[in-house]
Amino acid sequence: MTRPSESGSTYAAAGVDIEAGDRAVELMKEWVKKASRPEVVGGLGGFAGLFDASALARYRRPLLASATDGVGTKVDIARRMGVYDTIGRDLVGMVVDDLVVCGAEPLFMTDYICVGKVHPERVAAIVKGIAEGCALAGCALVGGETAEHPGLLGADDFDVAGAGTGVVEADQVLGADRIRTGDAVIAMASSGLHSNGYSLVRHVLFDRAGWALDREVPELGRTLGEEMLEPTRIYSLDCLALTRTTEVHAFSHITGGGLANNLARVIPDGLRAVVDRSTWTPDAIFQLVGQAGSVERLELEKTLNMGVGMMAVVPAGSVDVALTTLADRGVDAWVSGEITERTAGDAGAVTLTGDYAA
Repeated sequence: MTRPSESGSTYAAAGVDIEAGDRAVELMKEWVKKASRPEVVGGLGGFAGLFDASALARYRRPLLASATDGVGTKVDIARRMGVYDTIGRDLVGMVVDDLVVCGAEPLFMTDYICVGKVHPERVAAIVKGIAEGCALAGCALVGGETAEHPGLLGADDFDVAGAGTGVVEADQVLGADRIRTGDAVIAMASSGLHSNGYSLVRHVLFDRAGWALDREVPELGRTLGEEMLEPTRIYSLDCLALTRTTEVHAFSHITGGGLANNLARVIPDGLRAVVDRSTWTPDAIFQLVGQAGSVERLELEKTLNMGVGMMAVVPAGSVDVALTTLADRGVDAWVSGEITERTAGDAGAVTLTGDYAA
């Protein structure tokens, strides 16, 4: 007779709780239903998400666009704060706003959530945020995966990633080939740090300055943790609205690498973008990071968005309509620069001039 201490190993004994995973799926179903589109076929629980591609028949030559991303070490802030229902919006923003840069309409997303231990309510809260983000982006959440990795991740550790698909008409793809001398560069305000540069921010504010997440920061008007968890702004529907109301030549999603490096990705050879810092004032969080860590401006600009989350390059004659469209949609936007000829003495495709407004 086999004694209990000698019984065979089980998945549960190894740290994987299948029942908890099933419970998490049940809890997230109501949120996934809110992130749908008419083209979605079937519901949550299948091995793959289904999307009715006949919807693409209205396109003359549809091009599918694909993007994937995560949210970096911002997940550590969510874990330490015990707040899990906003990080999903960050994930959606990082993916769909890469899609819209080429003019693509985001159609659907899938997600991957990796945890050390499945806490059903926590996983459901993460998916809630993803679903809310998809609704803000106008795309569907058609499926995902939750993986439990005991022994590799701590019981409270987690990470998230996602992939999205969009569609754009072939002759309407935006990018460097459309940009011309004299075009205006429009900046759209970020909601804060978004989801990039958190390794630097955490090092400066936690390790060097010794600040706690519950520290009330007068310059921010809230706690440090609340500021650091502010969700990434999702611009996809705003950008698509611009393409419908006026001529747009290119977009640039300002993520890792900062404004200059990301804008340079859509500037063609022979031209450059001259961006005037004096046209805006970075939010207080950027100034605090610089001061607390004695971080030089160039390093800040190479790492953080400095208050600009998306940029649009439009013909000079489109500026008024573009700014009006964005204002009507509640997006703070302004003309931050222009496209000029590049000369032999220019350091690169993007030049930042002046000082930030006080």
